[in-house]
Amino acid sequence: MEFNGACLMAILVVFSSVGVIYASDPDILTDFTVPAGQNPLKLTGDFFTFTGFRNVSNNNLAGQKAVKVSKAVAAEFPALNGLGVSMAVLQFPAGGLNPPHTHPRASELLFLVEGCLLVGVIDTTGKLFTQSLTKGEVFVFPKGLFHYQLNTDNKVEAMAVSAFGSANAGTVSLPSTLFTTGIPDNVLAKSFKTDTHTIELLKAALKNP
Repeated sequence: MEFNGACLMAILVVFSSVGVIYASDPDILTDFTVPAGQNPLKLTGDFFTFTGFRNVSNNNLAGQKAVKVSKAVAAEFPALNGLGVSMAVLQFPAGGLNPPHTHPRASELLFLVEGCLLVGVIDTTGKLFTQSLTKGEVFVFPKGLFHYQLNTDNKVEAMAVSAFGSANAGTVSLPSTLFTTGIPDNVLAKSFKTDTHTIELLKAALKNP
């Protein structure tokens, strides 16, 4: 079979369209998705309401080192199933770091509510893009790219709200994925051009932050 230019172009368009379709949450054929066992005729506004953020601003982070993440994703908020959106509130203690991580199923739009953050994202060529954010500014992290956020103030807490283009964006943390998931020490040592003793120290530090 011979392919002319028009035929080849049509094939390319079809395959590129398929890639776009499967790059996001699948479309649903109803207005929204009702969990199994629930009668859609008995739903009220409560089904579309998430209350998990009510007290999030009242949490005291004094003495804490880790970033506190409160999520409104499909697991916590079933009404999001099939809608392709979700949210998270990130609370940064003074000097707190959200280590390099990626969201394999969604881009992230981060809005800084309070404080200041140094954010960075690395593209597939290895180029690092950084920005110092202040209250009221927004930064976007493209889907699948590793990124991080650091509270550069060692005295004041920071808070941000993130929106995701998926009901279940997923999170892959670079440090924990590499050092706490059972990858053999010799594999990690060769990968980082170091010795197994150093790898064991890193693993121990991540287990006891």
